[in-house]
Parts: sequence; structure tokens; C-alpha cells
Amino acid sequence: MTDKPLLAVTIGDPSGIGPEIVVKALKDRTMYDIMRPVLIGTVLVVQKALDAIKSTDTVVAVNEPSEAKCEPGVIEVISPGDWEGTEFPVGKHDAGSGKASHLWVEEAAKLCIAGDVEGMVTAPVNKESWNMGGSKDTGHMEVFKRLSGSSYVATMLVSGQMRCMHLSTHMSVGEAVKYVTTENIMTATRLTQKMFKEWGFENPRIAIAALNPHASDNGLIGSEEADEIAPAVVQAISEGIDASGPHPADTVFNSASAGKYDVVVVMYHDQGHIPIKVYGVEESVTVNLGLPFLRTSVDHGTAFDIAGTGIASEISMIEAFKLGASLASRKGLST
Repeated sequence: MTDKPLLAVTIGDPSGIGPEIVVKALKDRTMYDIMRPVLIGTVLVVQKALDAIKSTDTVVAVNEPSEAKCEPGVIEVISPGDWEGTEFPVGKHDAGSGKASHLWVEEAAKLCIAGDVEGMVTAPVNKESWNMGGSKDTGHMEVFKRLSGSSYVATMLVSGQMRCMHLSTHMSVGEAVKYVTTENIMTATRLTQKMFKEWGFENPRIAIAALNPHASDNGLIGSEEADEIAPAVVQAISEGIDASGPHPADTVFNSASAGKYDVVVVMYHDQGHIPIKVYGVEESVTVNLGLPFLRTSVDHGTAFDIAGTGIASEISMIEAFKLGASLASRKGLST
């Protein structure tokens, strides 16, 4: 027996940098000290990625996760569907690449739901290629919600000790503002509290960001702070949550990066993504909260412009591996 978690690793869009960064990350042999990876994709795509980076690692097919030995230097791949042997184009949108990468995400999620693996780590997919391939899902989260039946799934970005839990993500700014309600903020805050306690934080310090500049300057610049956010903070405190706010967004992230808060609940996509990507874009990792299984991911796209060149950075994938292994092992949120 081993205490190293068995993780399904999707290789992402085969026309992008996903396969390359996965095999590059696995060249770091310390990854095998913390986890047991089994890839979801095709042997051919993984072999081409190994060739692109001039790696001497070998790749073999396995039928199910339990067959994987997970030894350094031998990469094991589960190949769902009929995609094995397909020559995907490199560096551009493609319907086949979208359809295949969508299937790989679905299969990894099903392995998680069935308990055949202890979590999953995902390389980047391309939403336009998914659409070209006929998918009605706009991204990973929609797949996971549909397959798991989860009613509320949220996105948190992590870079070092900076952590941003998003109230909303893929909404227009206008729709995101409407989503800033006391009820929605409490749903996000309660989930944050629950997950952080599961991850080993005895009393997580949760900062709740304001929506408007200067936290509205006592109502001079908007009313959402007084009407929706402040009442949520009061309610959270009444429930025993160490919450504070609303904090002006132009100061709260500096405090969070200095360690004053364990996590910031942000009001919309860019409010959380921008500070994370300024603070440490290469090390940033995505974690989903609210799913019945663990999922971490790189926090970047398919980078078609450099696909196949061997120059893509594997740092974010390594951090996603480390965080996924740590959370699956219940060792906390440290990357």
C-alpha cells in the first residue's frame, strides 16, 4: 500500500501545449514521490510530446487506473474512445481535438466519481474547439456539474499563499454585479469555510472584497456594499466564521499576499484573476470547490502559438500536481 494518491491527469487539447507540459512536469521525478499519475489521452499524442522535448521516457497503454504502476520514466495512458492513432493538427483550433479533449475530461471525471482515482489534474482545453466538436459544455466546470449533479461549484485560484475564491466567473460584468447578493455571498463563504477546514485550516481567515471603488465610500460610489456585502459579513460572523469586510479591492490583495488572510472571496472574475496573475502567474493553479471529487488545474490556456515547439513552461502544471497531491492526501493547501 502507498499513501501517494492516484490522480487522473487529462492531457488537454492535443493541438495545444497540454500534452507537452504534462510530460515536462513528469520529468521532475519528485512528482512521483507525492502522487501516482495516470494520463487520460492517447499514447500517440503523449509520444509526440515526448519527442518534442527530446525526452527518453517511455509511454504505454493501460486499460484502467488500477493497472498503472506509476514508476518514474514510464508514462501510463488510458485512451478512451476511438482516438488512438489520430493525427491531431498542432497549433490551431480543431473539431477533432475539441471532441477528444472533451471526452478525456468526461472520462477522468467519471473515474473520480466511481472512486477509481482520488482526484484529477487537468491540462488546458480550448472552449472554441469544444464548440466546434459539438460540445454544449463551455468549460470544465459545466462538465463536472452535469456529471456529478452538483448544484453549486465555485472556482478558486491559488498562487503561493494568495488565494481568491470567486463569487462568479464566466459572467458579463453587468450580470456579475447582479449576482452580488447576500444570499450568494453567504453560499460562497460557507463553502469556503467548509473546504478550508477540511484542508486543515482550524479557523480560516476569510476576507470578503468590496465591489465598488473604496468599498463605496459609505455609499457615495454605489450601494452594494451596504445593501448586500456588509450584511453577508455580519451573518457570516454570527455563524462563527472568521470573516471580515467589505475590503476595498485595491488594498485587500496586498494584505492577503502578506499573510493577513487565508483567502479572499472576490465578487467577479477579473477581480480575482488579475491579482493572482500579477502576484504569480506561472505558479497559479485552479481548484474547484463544491464538487464531490478533487480537481486542480493549470491556470492558463492552450497557447496554440507555441504548441509543438517544446518551449512551453511546465511550472503551473507542476504546481497543479503538487496542490492536487497535497489536497488528496489531506495535507493542506500548501503548494
